[in-house]
Amino acid sequence: MAIVTVPDKSVTVNPLKQSQALGASLAFLGLKGTMPLFHGSQGCTAFAKVVLVRHFREAIPLATTAMTEVTTILGGEENVEQAILTLVEKAKPEIIGLCTTGLTETRGDDIELFLKDIRDRHPELDELAIIFAPTPDFKGALQDGFAVAVESIVTEIPQLGTTKTEQVTILAGSAFTPGDVQEIKEIVTAFGLVPIFVPDLGASLDGHLEDDYSAVTLSGTTLAQLREVGRSAFTIALGESMRGAAKILEERFGIPYEVFGELTGLEPVDEFLQALAIISSNSVPEKYRHQRRQLQDAMLDTHFYFSAKRVSLALEPDLLWSTVHFLQSMGAQIHAAVTTTRSPLLEKLPVKSVTIGDLEDFENLATGSDLLIGNSNVNAIAKRLLIPLYRLGIPIYDRLGNGQFTKVGYRGTMELLFGIGNLFLEAEEERVKHLWGVGSGEWGVGR
Repeated sequence: MAIVTVPDKSVTVNPLKQSQALGASLAFLGLKGTMPLFHGSQGCTAFAKVVLVRHFREAIPLATTAMTEVTTILGGEENVEQAILTLVEKAKPEIIGLCTTGLTETRGDDIELFLKDIRDRHPELDELAIIFAPTPDFKGALQDGFAVAVESIVTEIPQLGTTKTEQVTILAGSAFTPGDVQEIKEIVTAFGLVPIFVPDLGASLDGHLEDDYSAVTLSGTTLAQLREVGRSAFTIALGESMRGAAKILEERFGIPYEVFGELTGLEPVDEFLQALAIISSNSVPEKYRHQRRQLQDAMLDTHFYFSAKRVSLALEPDLLWSTVHFLQSMGAQIHAAVTTTRSPLLEKLPVKSVTIGDLEDFENLATGSDLLIGNSNVNAIAKRLLIPLYRLGIPIYDRLGNGQFTKVGYRGTMELLFGIGNLFLEAEEERVKHLWGVGSGEWGVGR
């Protein structure tokens, strides 16, 4: 059991966390024909857009209600209405994901009342799905905003219908990359199941060229698929943060669910495949049996380099949970763990303590580590401490291929295993060179 601490500081130094609104917009980007709309100032939207564009290196559709000092004081209903009407005219979205920001949450705008009044005045909007996610950026973090958006989606859209025994809903949390979602989709369909991902980042942000330009997302979970979610026979929630959305589907439609906190590592993947075998009544396909043997061999090849290594992590709670368990399964020790927001997982982590803090806290705690794991903002710390960095999380702006990176399933576990193992191997070579006086290279050169 971990002791969760929150530093008693009056100011955040070198922030680790991203805003809730950013997380919610990321979730909405996994829906086809969607335009995320920030109810706040232009700067709030611009900042989120820059983070997502730099991370995925893709065109990111984001709109804003463009609140000013005057409209903030007088009320933002007119701005919300005008933004929606303009988007309908110019972009023609099927779904608008409306996210609040700290500005409008502080004022206390009643967005649900706004939307009711707007629909009353504009019956032409009856067919437009407008999903509201309250995401104040003065509390919570990216993971919280992502979870709020998914909960709003499954509350607003699905409809009751006859259960389809082969259909399952996959609620993929913010810890899973587009590449992860694609790998999970391949695994689930191999068992003869028909998955509906909410959201499906693997279709929208995987890095592919479309035939035509569109102001809204061209791929992802469709509105028709979202309406079918209520007919699924089972819900698989990936990440503890998705438990709330799974409970909503259980309460609304009586759909049973199971939460998988991690899909990285031999044992977690074994459990996931076993669950799919039970749900589908099919045996595990031979190709995954072969991949399992490959992973076992990879673990034998790399465990020498992981053993007793001290690793410090700065990650969102769900991602921290899965990465800690993976590292410990390989014999590594957790030297320090810093995260962004509260989660029921934190106290259950098999480490001495977890700090909900910033990168200043992380730098102070990480001294003496053999490896750092965090986003690209940790790179400066890695260089100051002369410790290798493995990049994980959001944002990663100094490496390519973030949309395709995979860390789940047997294949994804091997990718993570070799990526971190190569850093340990390189560090060992540098240590030997230093002992022999040959010289040393640069740190922070990992993924």
